[in-house]
Amino acid sequence: MTRVSANLFVSLDGYTASDPTPENPMGDGWSQLTAAWGATRTVRERVFGDHSGARTTGVDDAHAAAFFRGVGAEIMGAGMFGLHAFPDDPEWKGWWGDEPSFGTPVYVLTHSAPRPPIVMQGGTTFHFRNEPIETVLAEASEAAGDRGVRIGGGSGVAHAYLRAGLIDDLHLMIAPVVLGRGNRFWDDLGGLEVTHRVSSEVSESGTIHIAFTR
Repeated sequence: MTRVSANLFVSLDGYTASDPTPENPMGDGWSQLTAAWGATRTVRERVFGDHSGARTTGVDDAHAAAFFRGVGAEIMGAGMFGLHAFPDDPEWKGWWGDEPSFGTPVYVLTHSAPRPPIVMQGGTTFHFRNEPIETVLAEASEAAGDRGVRIGGGSGVAHAYLRAGLIDDLHLMIAPVVLGRGNRFWDDLGGLEVTHRVSSEVSESGTIHIAFTR
């Protein structure tokens, strides 16, 4: 069976980033929530192309390295791809540069589908789907082969898959910040600790890594 995973950034008071704009594509609170993650050696290398060997190691970096292992396909929402910011630009290829770090098929959930796929350097191809989340997951699972499917976000997409009981491995990175506003993460997820085993680890940055595993 294909395992389905998700990794999300959450504040101490239970919020994820919100209200993305073209100027702030990941939304309010994103920089605070992801500061420790973005400072790791692995993320600097895999996402930003920084091979200097600088930046942090330790617990945060170990989780960052695990994030990139064993993924054969990705599912994300239209907002994470950037379609909400540039809905009418036929040349728009997403926020991720000419060679995105995914290196796999990526299925973008959008009401604007059908759209032609976009083939990028490095093995990433963006496919656009306007189908039930279960149907898209089945297609992504077939494309992933013997590897897993990652629900990349945003938080609304991950929340939908969680509510449907379709995520096997959930990794939450709870940043030591209080946002006071944003998208509420925990609503309608009662009982997750019953269906999944729970473990936690605190990193040197103060980030709390919580894993829900089925």
